[in-house]
Amino acid sequence: MRPLRFKRYLLTGLLTFIPLWVTWLVFKFVLGMLAGIGAPLVGALLGALALVAPHAADALNTEWLSFVLALLITVVALYLLGALANRVIGQRVISAFDGLLARIPVVQTIYGGTKKLMTVLQNKPSGVQRVVLVEFPRRGMRVVGFVTRVMSEDGSAREMAAVFIPTTPNPTGGYLVVLPLDELTPTDWTMDQAMAFIISGGAVAPESLPATRALVDGSPRNAAVP
Repeated sequence: MRPLRFKRYLLTGLLTFIPLWVTWLVFKFVLGMLAGIGAPLVGALLGALALVAPHAADALNTEWLSFVLALLITVVALYLLGALANRVIGQRVISAFDGLLARIPVVQTIYGGTKKLMTVLQNKPSGVQRVVLVEFPRRGMRVVGFVTRVMSEDGSAREMAAVFIPTTPNPTGGYLVVLPLDELTPTDWTMDQAMAFIISGGAVAPESLPATRALVDGSPRNAAVP
């Protein structure tokens, strides 16, 4: 009985620990990225402080304190940037900055594409559901994707959708696929529900999934894998 109890307790402890570990990995990644943005400014401030008060600079020059200061600086800067962007004068400054970056070919491609993606994901879609299910990487398997754009195919005038498919548990990476609009399975999920589903590995999910178009229309398109 004792070996069985040991295995049961060990498995229970592991299942309890894994969600905490995944949460810590995600937060560590996000916090590390934010702290990395403010790290150069913290280094410059400590360098300037060393010229005036060397002992105070040495006392403050610890890894954990530098991390916290860099994180606070970045969070405050992002808050101020958001507050500025919501004001008329701030919007003019950002527009002028966008116009400056638009003159740099490589930077404009990266910055402009990323900004359009963030705008698309923040705004509500019109005419097509944002969160969809896609058959990927083969027929019969479905993944959650976000529709970022709808285009028209030359010649056939068929509507095609660009769909971003994030990975689990880190949704910052993923795949971009282009599919006919009629091959997407729309859902009534919000962005928050979809992100919770992806990050949790499917543990946080609605009770039911929408049926594929093949089941709804009675078409045998998904009946067999080609």
